[in-house]
Amino acid sequence: MLFRSKKISPRLIFAVALPVLLGACSHGDGQQTAAPAVVDDHGVLRVPEKSPLRTRLKVQPVELRDLAHPLSAPAMVEADPAYTANILPPLTGRIAELKVRLGDRVTRGQVLAVIASGDYAQAMSDKQKASDALALAKKTLDRAEGVKQAGGSAQKDLEAAQSVMVQAQAEYDRAATRLASLGDSAPGKGGAHRMVVVSPTDGSVTALSAAVGGFANDPNAPLMTITNLGHIWVTANVAENEANQVAPGQPADVVLPAWPGRSFHGTVQSVSDVLDADSRRVKARIVIPNVDGALKTNMFATATFQVPQPKALLVPQSALLMNNDSVTVFVEVSPWAFSRRTVELGQDEGGDGRITKGLQSGDRVVVAGGVLIND
Repeated sequence: MLFRSKKISPRLIFAVALPVLLGACSHGDGQQTAAPAVVDDHGVLRVPEKSPLRTRLKVQPVELRDLAHPLSAPAMVEADPAYTANILPPLTGRIAELKVRLGDRVTRGQVLAVIASGDYAQAMSDKQKASDALALAKKTLDRAEGVKQAGGSAQKDLEAAQSVMVQAQAEYDRAATRLASLGDSAPGKGGAHRMVVVSPTDGSVTALSAAVGGFANDPNAPLMTITNLGHIWVTANVAENEANQVAPGQPADVVLPAWPGRSFHGTVQSVSDVLDADSRRVKARIVIPNVDGALKTNMFATATFQVPQPKALLVPQSALLMNNDSVTVFVEVSPWAFSRRTVELGQDEGGDGRITKGLQSGDRVVVAGGVLIND
């Protein structure tokens, strides 16, 4: 069978090709109108209006803030000497009664011990004699004044009676004062020769060196020690090269292994002027209220001082970009235009970096999305 070829019409060819050409032209125009993410304008990186980066960048100003640098040192809980009383025997004698035990809590005025003392009996006797002599002198003086007014005695007799009265009063005052300093016994508590020793303060018996039947022969040897543990010190041992950063009045925080998760707050009361020759450390004493008695003497602790520092420029760590061996940030020079700037860093402050060189207060930097500009 013979086939006859047909001639294709030029109009048909044009009708088929035209949509293809228009489609190609349309695709090419779309590529030319798509906005770039960043435009490099002679070193200034500009983010065009339709750039997708505009929704991903975050810019904020550099802050100049006061900072306190934490300084930590090992420490130990100690009793405050101002609230510690050594109970000394006022006079020698035998311990007849001991009213407390080691570790007992006592109150001011509570009886601690009773001492049978011949010296105390002598002091009681002296006061009684002085009291009797004073009463007699007063009667003699009254009688002399009466006789003098009646014209029956000389002036010298009245003056002699007055002198005896003054001496008797002085002797009574001396005897009474001495007895009071020894802890004058109240009726029913002691006796003619039994001296009652009472607590001068509230606190706990933290040391005891007396026993019933024993003799208190040394007036300089304490019978016991009463310590008010509501007032304690935490003594921190600060390194020699850091001692100049700690000063009285400075706040301090204290943590202890005995109380995990709990922090105690106090104030530096004093810093020693003497350096310990063995540890090469200086003692800084921190006053901490101990109302609930949680702190016990000789507990180990760590003290942290808030050391004032000069004001510093801070930027978030997210703003810092590593560029070979340097650190850079993007600084906003105009709206949506950024310039790369090299900075020098100090120490980290948590989530912020301390800037020592390269920025000024008020500079606006990219703190989120800067890596996208960098790419």
